[in-house]
Order: sequence, then C-alpha cells, then structure tokens
Amino acid sequence: MAYNNIIFEVEDSVATIMFNRPKALNAMNSETMGEFMDAIKRCGDDDGIKAVIVTGGGEKAFVAGADIAEMQDLEPSEALKFMERGHETYRALELLPKPSIAAVRGFALGGGTEIAMSCDIRFAADNARFGQPEILLGLTPGWGGTQRLPRLIGIGRALELLMSGGQIDAQRAYEIGLVNKVVPADQLMDETKKFAKKLAGMPAFAIKMIKHAVNFGQELPLDHANRLEMECCAQCFSTHDQKEGMKAFLEKRKANFIGR
Repeated sequence: MAYNNIIFEVEDSVATIMFNRPKALNAMNSETMGEFMDAIKRCGDDDGIKAVIVTGGGEKAFVAGADIAEMQDLEPSEALKFMERGHETYRALELLPKPSIAAVRGFALGGGTEIAMSCDIRFAADNARFGQPEILLGLTPGWGGTQRLPRLIGIGRALELLMSGGQIDAQRAYEIGLVNKVVPADQLMDETKKFAKKLAGMPAFAIKMIKHAVNFGQELPLDHANRLEMECCAQCFSTHDQKEGMKAFLEKRKANFIGR
C-alpha cells in the first residue's frame, strides 16, 4: 500500500510509524486509519522488525484527535462503523506481539491519547498535552478512551478528564501514570529510539509472552491469571534465547539473543 498520510521507516530492527498530516495537526481520518492498520500489519508480519515507534510529524501535534470535518454529519450507524474501525486498528496495535512505544510531541487529544494508550510504553516531550475533549463536542470517546484511561490512571482521575474535557501537560501525565518518561522536545526521538533498540535486543518470544500475559490476564481472576502466566513462562523454555540466557548467566557473560 502507498501511504499518503503516514511515513513508515525501518532502521536497526525498529519500525517508525509517523503520522504526516501536519496542516491538520495529524488528525485521524478514514484514509489515515487504513494506512495505520496496514503499517501495523507490516510490523507484525516482518520478522526483522523487533520494536515499533508511533509518533507524529511536525512540531505541534502527535495526533490532535479524529478528523471532525469527516465526522460531523455522520448518522449513528455510520458513526458506529467509524468507531469500530478505530477499535480494530488500536487493538491490533495493542496486541502486536512486539513492543510499541508512543513518542508524543505536542497535542495528543481524543484519538491521539487513545493511540498513545494502545502502545505499550509512552515517552512524552516536555511540550506534550493530553486529553479526552470529546465531551466538549457532545460526545463520549469512541476509540477506547473510557476503557484504557481508567485502567492506566484509575477511575477517579479518568472521570475527571473524561467529564471535563480538560487537558494535562506532560509532567502531570507522568505524575498520574499516563506516560512513562518526559524528555526535552529536542531529545524525544533520540531517547525513544535508544529505548526501542534496547527492547529490540531482548528475547522476542519472551516479549510476546509478557504482552500476552498482561493483555489477557488483567481481567481474569487472579488464580486464572497466574495460570496464564505460568503457561507463558513454560513456553519460553522451548526457545533458543531461554537456553542462551541461562547459559550466559551461569557463565557470567552477556547473553547473545537471536530472537527465537
């Protein structure tokens, strides 16, 4: 697929998906959503890709939300299809069996915050701003905001943001657990790529199992979730990287993981 709205690059086993509609503050429309889904699938299918960075082009925005011009005249049935497409795409990102990092600069509002929350880890520039302002348009979030935000920051804080439509800066997002790290804006991509390369060098199957256990275990009763964890751990014993990791530990040397 040719991309008109995103830039897709791979370097040192790390894929970067960059939204590239700076004049629209990278707002998410249907065409961009389709390209984003295609890029996510490429990341999943390519064994040479070990980690993924999601970011926004330009200086002002990560993703400033959904494209209101496309949405304003939708009928409820049409709006539902639009929301379903977003959920399918963001869930594909969340369940990608490889680590994903959102590198957020500028505005990450509405669908932008929802994309960032679908990544495993979030790095924010010190000029980043987060929020779910859908209430100010007479709407609820439609791409996971009412579900992922409470899971990340707690119900009380999530409801405050969801019902007020307010925005928070990067430091506050860090304080409440919405982002993992805040860095100066001019260092955002360097810091994110450095961490992505670190994750790309980790045992790939173990990363996949960690994501599976976390994504599917958190809603299970604890005993069932613990069983899921044990099964994921046991499967790692079929891999080269488990054998190499334990051998290297006993030999007091650095492990040479090969991703299988």
